[in-house]
Amino acid sequence: MNAPYEIDYETIFKFAPVGMCISLNRIIQSSNDALTSMFGYGHGELDGQSFQVLYPTVDEFLRTGHRIIPIMNAKGRYSDERIMRRANGELFWCHVTGRALDPQQPLGAGVWTFEDVSEKRPVSAELTPREREIAAFLVEGKTSKLIARETDLSPRTVEMHRAKLMRKFGAATSSELVHKLMGVTQAGS
Repeated sequence: MNAPYEIDYETIFKFAPVGMCISLNRIIQSSNDALTSMFGYGHGELDGQSFQVLYPTVDEFLRTGHRIIPIMNAKGRYSDERIMRRANGELFWCHVTGRALDPQQPLGAGVWTFEDVSEKRPVSAELTPREREIAAFLVEGKTSKLIARETDLSPRTVEMHRAKLMRKFGAATSSELVHKLMGVTQAGS
């Protein structure tokens, strides 16, 4: 059976419905149109740029890099939802998944996908970089103890950030906070 089109991987990459890029040492080597459009850049404008331009702050870029390494070493891939920054400065929730081409070099050559999830999860409050980090862990379902371990903070400090998030989002419980962070409306709300 002959396919109507010849398989052309460059075309598949370019027109994939999800943002994709090839990276080397956290530098974007090649990005598709869905990625540049999602982040508000022109065609090819991200190529040669550090992933740092996609993060709200340099600190968040550095902390995420440190967090990725042990997970990539253990699993060979990484996935999370985090707040990212568009070219115009707008912050949005993004689902990010990546895989190293060489498992021995987790931040070396890799393939990454990005999905804008802001429609179902808008960024509705002004958050500090640390609050954004804690919010991302809460969305993953992590406890304060686990978050503390992964961020080198004390559980008490994590609880303090959780309490600030609860105030900012008008949440009465931790469960309600997670629902609000995820953009889920609860019955009776």
